Amino acid sequence: MANFISIFRIFVMFAAVYLIYTCQGNTAAYLWALALTIIAFALDGLDGYVARKFHEESKFGALLDIMGDRIVENTYWILFAVMGWLNILFPLIAITRGFITDTIRSAAMEQGLTPFAMQVNPVCKFITGSKFMRISYAVAKVLAFVLIIAAKIPVCPNREIIWTIGFWAAVFAIVFCVVRGLPVVIEAKYLFEKKND
Repeated sequence: MANFISIFRIFVMFAAVYLIYTCQGNTAAYLWALALTIIAFALDGLDGYVARKFHEESKFGALLDIMGDRIVENTYWILFAVMGWLNILFPLIAITRGFITDTIRSAAMEQGLTPFAMQVNPVCKFITGSKFMRISYAVAKVLAFVLIIAAKIPVCPNREIIWTIGFWAAVFAIVFCVVRGLPVVIEAKYLFEKKND
């Protein structure tokens, strides 16, 4: 069930993106897209809850969750750049960071480690794997994506203020993205030293 939720939320996100891209400026379509975006991110929290509740945790499930996160967040960054709402650097940074960290995490998986259990240093563990940091990053992304979409709805009151908050939430989210990826890169050497021993 948890894995189904992880996959289903990708389709929910694609529906939202389709509405934004094909129905530009349409109030009803953008309201639906906003609702679907909120649902897609709510499902991200639900899949983990279901996995823990029904003891469905697995390495495959962890990978599926990370894959879903990458697809959803990168699709929104790309969409916003294509629409001209954000600079192209946003998706380029997010995608590059994802390729680097996921490649390193694949090496960790080969050694039997889960994606968030590869950190050695306690500070690195906190930055990449702690519940606080993971939730904080998720909230930053959700806030950015939801506010940016909301600011583009023609009937939205205070659109300029909402847009400004959404833009700075996006800046914060992309900086957070890089900061959470750095410990993975810094500690990658331990994986390869261990492999060579």
